Amino acid sequence: MTEWQPVCRLEDLHLGCGAVALAHGQALALFRTSADEVYAVGNHDPFDHAATMNRGVVGVRDGVPFVGSPRHGHAFDLRTGRCLDDDHAAVPAYPVQVVDGVVHVGRRRVDAA
Repeated sequence: MTEWQPVCRLEDLHLGCGAVALAHGQALALFRTSADEVYAVGNHDPFDHAATMNRGVVGVRDGVPFVGSPRHGHAFDLRTGRCLDDDHAAVPAYPVQVVDGVVHVGRRRVDAA
């Protein structure tokens, strides 16, 4: 069973932009895509450990929603955290649900980095 933690209101997340939140003791990067989906991944870039993922560019590659690292340009699948450019890299991914306009984040996905 997933433990959900409220982190912000949906209206506080701007389309295509990242935001930082603290959930379950971790710094997360939250993204609301143009498809109005909300995703949460770890905010630290695995290539240099800088807390910058929230500043990444959001897009879609071959149907996969991703965030591009602002420092290195690597693309990370927003659903799983896996790097689309390097099979050896990933960021943690977290389940997200929106309930009554509030974004809730669950505990880290087991299959994520």
